[in-house]
Amino acid sequence: MIPTRIEVDTQARRLTIAFDTGETFEYTCEFLRVHSQSAEVVGHRPEDYQLQVGKENVACEAITPVGNYGIRIHFDDGHDTGIYTWERLYELGKHYGYYWAEYLKQLKAAGHERKKDS
Repeated sequence: MIPTRIEVDTQARRLTIAFDTGETFEYTCEFLRVHSQSAEVVGHRPEDYQLQVGKENVACEAITPVGNYGIRIHFDDGHDTGIYTWERLYELGKHYGYYWAEYLKQLKAAGHERKKDS
């Protein structure tokens, strides 16, 4: 699966990606930020994982291509080290509800509460 269209809505803090499968997925910037595959978030070993908190109002400032296989998203909190492959973006889009629910469970288990958007 390869994207046929990628759009960033900076006002709504959303990214929309249409794939050659005919499917289109919409992601919040917060969702993408907390699901970054960067070493800062997932680490190099499972025990290195860092739960991302306080990202409710993060925005996507820019997107740059990475080869023919993905993109780098530049977030306004300074994070820009995660590479989002087409496969990863498709997986995140296809199972968005599951991944979001799991993130919210992790926040709650760690004693954090998601703040309301400002």
